[in-house]
Amino acid sequence: MTIVETRPITGGVDTHLDVHVAAALDANGGVLGVESFPATSVGFAALHSWLVEFGTLDRIGVEGTGAYGAGLARFLRGTGVSVIEVDRPNRQARRRAGKSDQLDAIEAARAALSGRASGIAKTADGNVEAIRVLVVAYRSGRDARIKCLNQIRHLGFTAPDELRERFRGVTVDTLARQAAALRPNPAGDCVAYATKLAMHTLGRRLVASAADNARLDSELTTLVQATAPSLVELYGVGTHTAAVLLVAAGDNAERITSEAAFAHLCGVAPIHASSGKVTRHRLSRGGNRQANHALWRIVFTRMGSDPRTRAYVERRLAEGRSKPEIMRVLKRYVAREVYQHLPGV
Repeated sequence: MTIVETRPITGGVDTHLDVHVAAALDANGGVLGVESFPATSVGFAALHSWLVEFGTLDRIGVEGTGAYGAGLARFLRGTGVSVIEVDRPNRQARRRAGKSDQLDAIEAARAALSGRASGIAKTADGNVEAIRVLVVAYRSGRDARIKCLNQIRHLGFTAPDELRERFRGVTVDTLARQAAALRPNPAGDCVAYATKLAMHTLGRRLVASAADNARLDSELTTLVQATAPSLVELYGVGTHTAAVLLVAAGDNAERITSEAAFAHLCGVAPIHASSGKVTRHRLSRGGNRQANHALWRIVFTRMGSDPRTRAYVERRLAEGRSKPEIMRVLKRYVAREVYQHLPGV
């Protein structure tokens, strides 16, 4: 019986809305082929079949696994292929060779082959992905609420005298309902009518948005509690803070191999900036900035009301540390604590 050995293949994909461009490399980084495929279920299957024709597909680097490449990444994981998340093209290679989809696909494959890109892509197929999409809708409603409130306030300041006096001193809690209760009369003054109509419309929009966000908040609370009940039990961690941290980690949090890796993901790990006889660390500006802000909120809450944290802050202040420095240290500690409560870790 003759055993046929197949060579290991590394793939790379530059993803787009309608078309994905794939490249196949051998173990030495040689380009075996480049091909385009439609960004559909049929195209995903064709792309995979094309790659395995060259040999055993060991891994595949995919750009945009959280955007245009999400569907392809799910399909490839279903075939048992290791999907590597490629953040950005190699800038040096782009300066040398220019920019094209074919070159980006080759660079994605080379990043996966060399280990320059090694992060396992999020699976986006469980509770955390459901949390992520709900957070998107909730933030949109929150931002729209702030914008509408500001617009109603401005319209009230510039309204005709009678309407301006009617809304003078109205609190934020009742502003939307009072604006929605206005009854514009087209038979009266045109400016008063137009202003009332605008405020009435914005008020109704606010009332509807508040109802929508209340439902989203309820769903988020249920999902977060079911996904990471111990996380929301930590001091200073609310539903929305926990949701942000879970989304940063993904459904397959086990891809984050250590608490140090999670700290890097959140941008709270100090970065070496030593040279010669000087040994120091600098602030990290990278990582997931939303997760970084979530850790900041936890630290800010604890600094205000947690006795243990307040004692730590007082001791560090007495040593000559500034509050921003202390908060950076505390965020690193909190990241270590949060990591232990991520599902699957």
